[in-house]
Amino acid sequence: MSSSTIPNSFMFYDWIKAFQDFPFDLPKVADIVVRRFDSETEELLSESAPAFLAEGSYSTTFRIHVCGRRITVDGNPSRVNRLDNVFGLQTLDECFRVINSILAEYGLPAMTRCTRIDRLQDGSVLADGAVLQRLDCTSNFYVGQGNERAYLRGISSQRFRHSIGYLYPDGNTCVWTPKGGEKAGRLVYPGNYNKAAELDAHLLPKVKRSYGEDSDEYRYVKQLRDWCASVGMLRSEIKLRSEFLKRECLSYWGLFEEEKLREVHGEFLRVGEKMTLDAYDVQSISEKLIAEKICKSMQAATRTATYAYEWMNGKRFDFNKSAVQDHRARLRQIGIDIKLPYDTTKCGVVFITNCREVNVTHDVAIPSFYRPAVVPSHLRLVA
Repeated sequence: MSSSTIPNSFMFYDWIKAFQDFPFDLPKVADIVVRRFDSETEELLSESAPAFLAEGSYSTTFRIHVCGRRITVDGNPSRVNRLDNVFGLQTLDECFRVINSILAEYGLPAMTRCTRIDRLQDGSVLADGAVLQRLDCTSNFYVGQGNERAYLRGISSQRFRHSIGYLYPDGNTCVWTPKGGEKAGRLVYPGNYNKAAELDAHLLPKVKRSYGEDSDEYRYVKQLRDWCASVGMLRSEIKLRSEFLKRECLSYWGLFEEEKLREVHGEFLRVGEKMTLDAYDVQSISEKLIAEKICKSMQAATRTATYAYEWMNGKRFDFNKSAVQDHRARLRQIGIDIKLPYDTTKCGVVFITNCREVNVTHDVAIPSFYRPAVVPSHLRLVA
């Protein structure tokens, strides 16, 4: 894999969880209200409503929780009112414009940037703006059609900080965790995955169920899936947890430079930067027998291949039988002799038809048919 300069501007946000405390009572936004009283004085301590999902077009949702004077939002602003989020919102300003447009629909105040934080006597901190609890920093890169699994398999052998790579059994996702399994760490949860495979497994069936196979929505997502596969798109994503954001002074929106988030994501993108990786196209034994015109049908090729697999598992054959002789003769034409003892160091059972170096690039143009996110422009972000 050849190294390349990583453009930080290509990073976007895939998920945001944040809260803000307001110095006034918030509007009622639900039919159910939970009131908390002091059991001795019967004084009303607070009022809150259960969290609810704000619904947008294309079955998109965004979680909102109003508790006392606090609003908590939790969701993917790049996905709101869109069929997909292959390319998302690149700044926190854009994300909060989308979030605030949702809050405005329910008569709730806009979330704002922090201008100061006050430390209280009990050790807690009070901010006058939005406090970030989770951020998913994301970007796309490209390894060429058919190279996705080879790249993910190779990069899973690399470490990120003190975390170990773990490749999912389907070969389409690789994550880094402290113990090398699926369980995320408490600070960050980085991973790469095959975007075309993810669209094929999740979004495409959902759109088909909702709109039908003859719908414009289904055709668009299928076209997008095919484009992602044609360029070998991989998604790089690092989930930044609340503890990490606090430790790195990245919790208080407006009181840090957003470039710091891009630097954190850029560090993860450089995993495997010095790795050299080749991808192979391979043929099975039966495919090789057909390609070499040794067998005329896949049924015959499969039967002959079965002899090779049994040989690999230690079976001995009676070579006085004509059928065994025929299958041995076919296999010898592709370099396999089942009369000799099986030796893993000498006998190849997979046939390489093409070998190529996998190169990574971030410079693939967004396709002309893509439907980008529309950021509300009529809402003013308050400092």
